Amino acid sequence: MNDVVQPDLFDQGEPNESSETITLGKYAEQAYLDYAVSVVRGRALPDVGDGQKPVQRRILYAMQAMGLQSGSRPVKSARVVGDVLGKYHPHGDQAAYEALVRMAQSFTLRYPLIDGQGNFGSRDGDNAAAMRYTEARLTPFARVLLDELDEGTVDFVPNYDGSHQEPSMLPARLPVMLLNGASGIAVGMATEIVSHNLREVAQACVALIKQPKLTETELLEIIPGPDFAGGGQIITAAEDIALVYQTGRGSIKARARWQFEEMARGQWQLVVNELPPGASCQRVLEEIEDLTNPKVKTGKKTLTPEQQQTKTQMLALLDAVRDESGKDAGVRLVFEPKTSKIDRDEFVTTLLAQTSMETNVSVNLVCIGTDGRPRQKPLRDALLEWIDFRLATVLRRTRFRLDKVIDRIHVLEGRMLVYLNVDEVIQTIRESDEPRPALMARFNLSERQADDILDMRLRQLAKLEGFKIEQELKDKKGEQARLQELVEQPAALKRLVVKEIEADAKQYGDDRRTLIKVAERAIREVKVIDEPVTVIVSHKGWLRSRQGHGHDATQFAFKSGDDCYGVFECRSTDSLIAMGDNGRVYSVAVAGLPSARGDGAPVTSMIDLTPGSRIEHMVASAPDQRWLLTTRQGFGFSVKLVDMTTRQRAGKQFVSLEAGDTLLRPSPISEAAVQVAFLSEKGKLLVIGLDEVKALSGGGRGTILIAIDSPDSLSQCVPISEKGLRATGVYRNKQIEDVLSGASLAGYVSKRARKGKLLDVRPKNPILSPVF
Repeated sequence: MNDVVQPDLFDQGEPNESSETITLGKYAEQAYLDYAVSVVRGRALPDVGDGQKPVQRRILYAMQAMGLQSGSRPVKSARVVGDVLGKYHPHGDQAAYEALVRMAQSFTLRYPLIDGQGNFGSRDGDNAAAMRYTEARLTPFARVLLDELDEGTVDFVPNYDGSHQEPSMLPARLPVMLLNGASGIAVGMATEIVSHNLREVAQACVALIKQPKLTETELLEIIPGPDFAGGGQIITAAEDIALVYQTGRGSIKARARWQFEEMARGQWQLVVNELPPGASCQRVLEEIEDLTNPKVKTGKKTLTPEQQQTKTQMLALLDAVRDESGKDAGVRLVFEPKTSKIDRDEFVTTLLAQTSMETNVSVNLVCIGTDGRPRQKPLRDALLEWIDFRLATVLRRTRFRLDKVIDRIHVLEGRMLVYLNVDEVIQTIRESDEPRPALMARFNLSERQADDILDMRLRQLAKLEGFKIEQELKDKKGEQARLQELVEQPAALKRLVVKEIEADAKQYGDDRRTLIKVAERAIREVKVIDEPVTVIVSHKGWLRSRQGHGHDATQFAFKSGDDCYGVFECRSTDSLIAMGDNGRVYSVAVAGLPSARGDGAPVTSMIDLTPGSRIEHMVASAPDQRWLLTTRQGFGFSVKLVDMTTRQRAGKQFVSLEAGDTLLRPSPISEAAVQVAFLSEKGKLLVIGLDEVKALSGGGRGTILIAIDSPDSLSQCVPISEKGLRATGVYRNKQIEDVLSGASLAGYVSKRARKGKLLDVRPKNPILSPVF
């Protein structure tokens, strides 16, 4: 213990090169880095060579060492787990068993590596039985990973205590990482690799070996997309799939596959027989239950309008749903419509949009490369790296076999010499005290040959044995020539690898399960009658709507202590936008607003407001209506209302606000508007051209529209036409208005980001408005 360096926990200065102490920060950084590397390389990420994580590799190697081949009798999984933990993997038994179970699940892996006997779980999330009840052995496909282990193809390293040797890699004959996929979370990185079809991947490898400069387009013609274990349908467009494969990251949209079954008296039912990854019959049933019998959300007293609307829609379409999955049908979900007159396409679209029968499948092709470094790889790079690994593996196997053949030839040449001089060899042995040196000296033999001759039995000197030696020697020399050619000629080695890949593809390949057919994503549509409506908004955020336009706003009643914020004339198909004090925007469908007969409903019941924030402003209009968004500090930009809409109840971040800055009330930009007037709290007026206001469809901070010096701030902004600007207010106890136009307005016109001039009008604290 005296040799252990003890860091000085209180020394926060730079470490002295001549000192044995290090800072706590430096020590923690190095310790955490070591831990991160251990997780990345030792647990979470697969290797591009054999596609296995260390625990999976150790399970397969232990099972082969136990003789659990595909034709052997299975043994208890507990025996396998015990062997793995005792010899190679010093971790928890449950983690090792879960890895074993996953490799045996046909609904998880496209090509299972373990043949499980007993309850190994289900795609509904049921756990496997305890390891003392289940049994396991290797599948025939596992030979692709294990067959060449004893042929010098990979390095063996000591296990955790040095008592056994284990392979650092398995000599995979196919890119199993892409065939079965993988998922894992490391430190600072994660992986999500989807499964692919064996025939397609093998064909792509062959094509890349023959033509390394194969284009991306040609490669994607061979591998058009993933091939999931549970089938399903990929609806993403080919160009989007190509982008995912080119970058190694993205998502692919997948959905279930179904068919309509005709029944008596014109009735029909929808039967789903394939589900996308991550979906299960149990999960879909739970989602249907939540839609048709929703629960009141936390903090709410009643169902939200959206929940009520969804419930009504589902109950109007769906009569019953049941799970008929079993041994004969792995997946069979039956949906019965309320009536046979329901449109079938609408029925399917609603189910897809509301459940996990249509979902996004994440792709994040992160793995450990042949250089030992974890990295995100495009599909092409992953295939090329595996090809390099395979060529290196076959070359090692060839050299190993060549060494064995050369050694055998050397032995056979010694035996041939004995056969030709048998009497003399026997005499030399009988007359010598040390027969090995005597044989070596008399017949110019090596130690290896001399030892073999001394170990020979007398019956091997028979005449028939001589012919066998001569024939075997001839065969071995022919094999030596073939192996020598593979070692010396890369082209010959590539031809052999291609031949072996094609043979494995023929033996283990199968048809594609997942259909690739482009389709529009299912969207929940609520039929709304397009009619004029008036949206009434109170200062405290209560919303309601009234049919028609032209209502007298003074006649609208509000709760005690509340009053009118705004009245917006729009259509029932439009949206209302609520803007938070943090720059976040939220969308509310006008058609879903309560009737004006009551007090309405608070906007907070229709959105998921960010905790700690509040709604500052609200607007409602046609989607293509332009609005001017400005802040107290003089920043701003223009935007269409449709650019602020979002499907997320939690809204989206849209306006970037500086510390202490707030939004002004949005101003509509009419078609006649050509300028914008800005008035500060100190009474400075600036008029700029509307063309100087930047349009930002994606939101942001905008540009400086008027220069504001603290403690002044912007108070009003008004888009105006060529007719000028109206200033309304009180002068000598009378309500008056002054109109600025032509020469009277020209003195305030300048470029963007100027400070403006003091407004010279009669009313004090005027309210600006455009002149029409």
